[in-house]
Parts: sequence; C-alpha cells; structure tokens
Amino acid sequence: MYALINDTATWIRQRMPNSPETAIILGTGLGELANDITDKTEIPYETIPNFPVSTVEGHNGKLIFGKLGSVDIVAMQGRFHFYEGYSMKEVTFPIRVFKALGIKTLFVSNAAGGLNDTFEIGELMIISDHINHFPEHPLRGKNDSRLGVRFPDMSDTYSARLRKQAKEIAKRNNITVKEGVYVGTSGPTFETPAEYRYFKLIGGDAVGMSTVPEVIVARHAGLEVFAISIITDLGVDGKIVEVSHEDVQKAALIAQPKMTTIMRELIQPAH
Repeated sequence: MYALINDTATWIRQRMPNSPETAIILGTGLGELANDITDKTEIPYETIPNFPVSTVEGHNGKLIFGKLGSVDIVAMQGRFHFYEGYSMKEVTFPIRVFKALGIKTLFVSNAAGGLNDTFEIGELMIISDHINHFPEHPLRGKNDSRLGVRFPDMSDTYSARLRKQAKEIAKRNNITVKEGVYVGTSGPTFETPAEYRYFKLIGGDAVGMSTVPEVIVARHAGLEVFAISIITDLGVDGKIVEVSHEDVQKAALIAQPKMTTIMRELIQPAH
C-alpha cells in the first residue's frame, strides 16, 4: 500500500501546478463548487495510476487543482463508495495520496437523510461526530506505522476550531445551520422506516453512505477534518416519502449555494 500511495503521489506531483495544503471532497450534487475554483488543472481519475474510478451519477470523477479565493486547493469532484464494490482501502486511497502530497486539512461534503425532528430538507448540518455503521473498517489489517498509529484516537474527529468558524460564517451570512451526528452506512438502498428509527435511537441526526471511511483515514493520517451535510430527504416519522437518487441530487443542487458560501469562507486564511 505504501509503495502504491507514493507511486500515485509522485505521478500527480509531476502534473500539479501548485502545492496545496487543503483538500475538498465534493459529494452528491455538490460538484458545482468546482465552478468557483480558478486557475484549474483537471486530472480525470481514469488517467491516475492506482486510482479507482467513480461510477455514480452526480460524481464527475476528476481531481481539480487550482485556487478557491486566495488559497491553493485540490478537490475531488466525485468520490468512491463502498457500495460500488470497492474495498475500504480503495475508497480511502485518495486520502492517503493527499497526505503524501502534503495536504494538512480535509473538507468533506455529502448529501444525507435527516433523522432529527427539527431538520428540514435543504438545511445544512455541520458534522460534530459520527457513528460507523459500515460492515468493514478502513484500518482493518496490518498497520503500517508510516501511515499512522495502530489505534488512532477519535475523540476530536471533527475539528472544534473549524466547526466554530463555520457557525460564525453561517451567522454572518444568515444561513441556518444545524450540528449533529452522522451515521455512515454501506447502502446502496435508502433506509427503511425501521432503520431510520434505529439510527435515531442510537444517537444519529443524519444518515448517509459515505464520509465516515474517508474521515477515519484522514484522522489516522493526522489531517484536520471539517465535514458538512446537505439534508436532502427526511427519515422522520410522518415525513418519510419515497425517495430517489434524482430527488437527492435536486435537493443538493438547491442547497448548494449556502454550502459553497460556508466552504469558500472557511477555507480562506484568518485575518
């Protein structure tokens, strides 16, 4: 794994126009943030050695180097999911490569189903913690100490500093944000009403099919993490309706400008 990571990082380094310390993962329907990136260099996933390829509608499958405001960044336009058939090592491989490229902070976005009675479709939830409900763990297997410690601490998984800043940015821009616990599941089915009740009962505020593996590996690698969900459907008794991937994409697109505002300001250096 270590050799593969370094092979890929070396290949990318020869093609990247800058040296970013910030990486962004753009999830379902959130790829439009890429339009705000200037001085772009785009690298399709299929051309990158050892990289998986995104197979989900709404995930374009490009690594984008450029600037967001004044900050050099790299963005994943499209991510990889366990339900696509990838192993957890493959799902999280880009995070390992980011670390090898010198990334220090990871910003993650996703679309999620709301479990909290106070949530509405189109609202944003800053992730304060997660529950890992995937059947496989991305750190299972022999630990390579060059990548991180055997038993990483997860008590401050989602940066308290960045969450505080994000809430201040939201307030300044009159954007309603909630904060809560994200439950990560394998998918690809949307949840049954009983599953929604269960996930709420165990402490979840939102549920989705990504983010948790990426964040675990990011913390294992020593990256600071900020993550935010767009609530695209509701798993609340009395508000559960049949939902499709297209519905999720539409809701994410409508809420996208709010998420973009927070992300853009949060990534800029403090004045």
